[in-house]
Amino acid sequence: MDSADSPTKTQAGEDENYSLLCQAHEEFNNSEYDRCLELLQELETLGESSGPVLRHNRAVVSYHKTGCTQHAALLKELEALTDAPGEASGSLSLKQGAATATVARYNRAVIYYHRHMFGTALEKLVPLVARLEALEKAMAALVATLQLQLLLATNQLNRAEAFLDYLQYKLNLVATAPSSHPTEEPAGSATASPQAATPSTVVATPVGTSVEGTVAGLGGSLQLLQLITLVLNRKPVVIQEDGTPEYAALKAQQYYIMKDFQMAAKQLMRINNECTQAGNVTPQLSTCIANNMGVIHLRVRHYAIAAKFFQNALNFDQQLARNLRQSTLQTMSSARSCEILYNLGVAMLHLRRPKEAFQCFLVPVKQFHSNPRLWLRMAEACIMEHEAKLVEEDRQSQAGATPATKPYAPQSAGVPEPTLEFAALCLRSALTLTQHYRTKFHMSAVPSEDVEAPEPKDPTQESWRHPQDNNFCNPSKPVSLESLENMLAAIYAAHSFVSLRLGDHVTALEMAEQLLACERLSDAHKLLGHMYAGEALMLMDKAAEARDHLDPTFVGTLNAFDFETRDWQLKSVDAAQNVVRYNLAVALALQNDLPQAKSLLANLNHSLVGGKALALRRFIDLKMGPVPAGTPS
Repeated sequence: MDSADSPTKTQAGEDENYSLLCQAHEEFNNSEYDRCLELLQELETLGESSGPVLRHNRAVVSYHKTGCTQHAALLKELEALTDAPGEASGSLSLKQGAATATVARYNRAVIYYHRHMFGTALEKLVPLVARLEALEKAMAALVATLQLQLLLATNQLNRAEAFLDYLQYKLNLVATAPSSHPTEEPAGSATASPQAATPSTVVATPVGTSVEGTVAGLGGSLQLLQLITLVLNRKPVVIQEDGTPEYAALKAQQYYIMKDFQMAAKQLMRINNECTQAGNVTPQLSTCIANNMGVIHLRVRHYAIAAKFFQNALNFDQQLARNLRQSTLQTMSSARSCEILYNLGVAMLHLRRPKEAFQCFLVPVKQFHSNPRLWLRMAEACIMEHEAKLVEEDRQSQAGATPATKPYAPQSAGVPEPTLEFAALCLRSALTLTQHYRTKFHMSAVPSEDVEAPEPKDPTQESWRHPQDNNFCNPSKPVSLESLENMLAAIYAAHSFVSLRLGDHVTALEMAEQLLACERLSDAHKLLGHMYAGEALMLMDKAAEARDHLDPTFVGTLNAFDFETRDWQLKSVDAAQNVVRYNLAVALALQNDLPQAKSLLANLNHSLVGGKALALRRFIDLKMGPVPAGTPS
């Protein structure tokens, strides 16, 4: 938060007013807010002409007097001060009003930043960034720092890097970061898993990210933000640790991006041990370390350990967010419950605990409601919970027990429950959002690794706005074309499956056909597309058309590795062939081609279809009647 304006001769007008301004500024710096307000009141009584300046400073002092918790009242005053006359007039009061409006607009953006309203903050900061070169150096450094933080917070990594070039070449606000040769310290090619929030969600944001301080202090903040930007953009850069947790955590981030997960975890534990010995461990730091340790274990598929770290991170975060209405803005900006719950939900899905995963996703979906990946994860939790209920009912029926109650009879339609009906709603949202973003997907030209990228030329003021990021899956990293196609295929497959379960065979067939028409389709999704299309056609009494999708020969051409590495029941090509052959036998039986169906069932012995194949064969035997004497069976 920018402090009260420093006094100058031009602000005072008279020696007495200037002296009072100096005293008020000194009292503010000494945290003597009551005395500062008295001096400002005295200035107003003496007829001080700088009305907007006094009003702004009085609002800032009052805000600090209340312990930096009553930001709503401050925001109201700042909004009134933002509409100030332009600087074109020669009137001193008009120029002072315009300068005060600049500071007020900046402070409004700071408030929105700390409240995690990053889009609003960026919008409020646009007029100041547009005339960054016209601002005095101290104010320009403040605006540039906040703008860079907002770009990083919203995963606009390309724009952040281009903005850095603009600051360096045009305004000379940041120095060139020390970099290593690419062959000595190669940049990594991946960050977090596609469904998890990246460590930058917490770690890459410096602890205590307010934009207070002197120009020299801001230079240090800009240098740290520069390093963060380069690391997140996978640029080869040397991070010289200075003993602070911020630089040490950034080093851990770099190890993670380079896929050296063991070193990343060791670095985080070293930070924790050093801060514990020094006695300066804070809930913010503990939250960062626990969350990022969880992300590392999630990346290496240690899901139970990852879930434990995320739960610890939530416990630390609750110490910060116990009463946000009475918290300072800095405390608000440190609260990361949404991102941590997002990660915990992903871990719970991998642990096959869909109820817990669904409850975890309900919180972040309120903030990241335009994230199609999050809607897909919620649908997956609903599907997993429904399938678990079916397995439990089948087990009880085989044991002779009767289920006590019908699973999931929601008490209120307004309360989300992990049901197939809610899964269908989630998938429709995910599909609509993904198709919308796909039409606006930005294809960025990625230079070859062996071709050294040219040095950026002297950028103009507007050039940094042109780079784009496919960052529509916040808080996850920006989406690549491959991950976008994979996500769309997963949505089509899940949508087709849910539609089959709900009896909507037309939608199931449509989604399966859309799945098969996808580009870069994996072998696993190709198999699912044909199976769901075949099942939908059979349920629509179109068994002849279903046979076209259930040709067992195409299964032999599929990549076995694609089956073995997925967390599902079909762990081999042999299992897939058995499932397809069984479905084909069902289609043949529906067409009364019983002998051929029976011959297919004779060789099905996989555990996935063994019981069903035996039941179908008995049904065919009954339908065909007894075998005549002397006829070979």
